[in-house]
Amino acid sequence: MTFLTRPPLQLRRLGLTGSIGAGKSTVAALLRKRGLSVLDADEQARLVTDEPHTLQRIGAAFPGTVQRGVLNRAALGEVAFADPARLAQLNAIVHPRVRARMDALEAQAAGHGADWIVQDVPLLFEGGLDTQMDAVLVVDAPLKVRVARVMARSGLSREEVLARDARQLPADEKRRRATAVIENVGSMAELELQVDAALRTLGISFPVDAAAP
Repeated sequence: MTFLTRPPLQLRRLGLTGSIGAGKSTVAALLRKRGLSVLDADEQARLVTDEPHTLQRIGAAFPGTVQRGVLNRAALGEVAFADPARLAQLNAIVHPRVRARMDALEAQAAGHGADWIVQDVPLLFEGGLDTQMDAVLVVDAPLKVRVARVMARSGLSREEVLARDARQLPADEKRRRATAVIENVGSMAELELQVDAALRTLGISFPVDAAAP
């Protein structure tokens, strides 16, 4: 399902994506540090699923996942991610509201004079959103590293992480379709150098002092 309409002519889009555990959120923070407006689709989805109307629809479609007006995200994930049809049902509830929020935030950024806007979307390629981007930045790391990162931060088992990774477009295909790739396997300083190099390659300007530690 498509989240976005075309932006104003003067505004350009940089799609930011990467497989689970690659470190996309870390790169997003570095892009913000360099003065770019980053719109986080996951953040907007979390806000949407706190809205009473959305919660009501989720509770009706997925009984037991909403209790006393609070969404049990773990329970919802277990149900939705286990069945592609159920995941599509959840997306049909959530995605239109996310699209509306992202469009509004993009219009706001354009009104403030932004030349580029970063669309941070985990399933950018899977949703066909790469066709709406002027460039795509993919963050990647070896599968073993990514799995270990997710297990450490989430408590998921190795099998659960691998199952979620398998539902995404393979990392090699993301790399092939990217405009630029960032290898997130070294230090933060090395990652920052890669981010700066990618922005320069794409012709995206940022203050030199924004890259300082």
